[in-house]
Amino acid sequence: MNKIGTNHHSGIPVIDVNPLVVGTEARRDVAAKMGQACREWGFFYVVGHGVDEYLQRRLEELSRDFFAQDLGAKLQISMSRGGRAWRGYFPIAGELTSGKPDLKEGIYFGAELEPDHPLVKAGTPMHGPNLFPPDMLQFREIVLDYMTAMTRLGHRLMAGIALSLGLEESYFADRYTSDPLILFRIFNYPPAPALPGFEKSQGVGEHTDYGLLTILRQDMLGGLEVKIKSRWVPAPPLPNSFVCNIGDMLDRMTAGHYLSTPHRVRNLAGHNRLSFAFFFDPNFHAEVKPIKIDEELRDNKDERWDRASVHEFRGTYGDYLLTKVSKVFPQLQRQVL
Repeated sequence: MNKIGTNHHSGIPVIDVNPLVVGTEARRDVAAKMGQACREWGFFYVVGHGVDEYLQRRLEELSRDFFAQDLGAKLQISMSRGGRAWRGYFPIAGELTSGKPDLKEGIYFGAELEPDHPLVKAGTPMHGPNLFPPDMLQFREIVLDYMTAMTRLGHRLMAGIALSLGLEESYFADRYTSDPLILFRIFNYPPAPALPGFEKSQGVGEHTDYGLLTILRQDMLGGLEVKIKSRWVPAPPLPNSFVCNIGDMLDRMTAGHYLSTPHRVRNLAGHNRLSFAFFFDPNFHAEVKPIKIDEELRDNKDERWDRASVHEFRGTYGDYLLTKVSKVFPQLQRQVL
């Protein structure tokens, strides 16, 4: 199965990961397909993932209800109330990409930690309780159930990526993700141009993701575009699939052979577009180190829009993440860090 649709087949691989999810011997064939996709695209679709369709539908319905509220209601869970946990709602133009405001609004979530959790008590940034809308009681349950399901899928996909590199299935779990840093974002892209000064290209600007693996659910409107060999390729929606892409840390670990591919969003549909971005990343305190592979370093910094090398970084994933996020929310960074 590798067709996305006869009218707009993008070529991005579509992989049935059911053998990986249920643990059959065929998972090694799946892993090989994932490895090829990571090298050639840095992106792939997954089907056969086992995440409940009803749960996905309810999440989308409740998210639409949330974003349909007036701004005052949404600001009840403003990120300014989330403290060091960096949780909550931000309004349109409240997030920057490469210094430019994005034409989107959203809610930040993460692993739900109680105030007495050791990491929370230590004041660790990006750890803590979530903020949920007080008058939408089911939202909390659905979001937490979705994050649980996606965390389970993230572990299985990273086991497949480990196999694709000729490593033990538990390679990433043993070193980085036994307690992964889980970040979950729900974004709403209004039709462009919805505000003066915004162009259609500014849903979210060109960027790469920071960690190991992003697992994205998009609604059926489309708008995601992937940059392959200096060419923008659409990644249109495929029913009951997730779009997966590699982050900077996996690019770094694999000496640039698994690509952290730039991507962007342009909402040209004339309707609100929802997306659900789940980031499965190394533990905040894990020091990210290269995997020993028999290939030379491929540093694509000259092709990146920011001319930055992910291979020159030294330190923990938390260090890397905070330098990135502080550029996305400079005002919040001044308040929190």
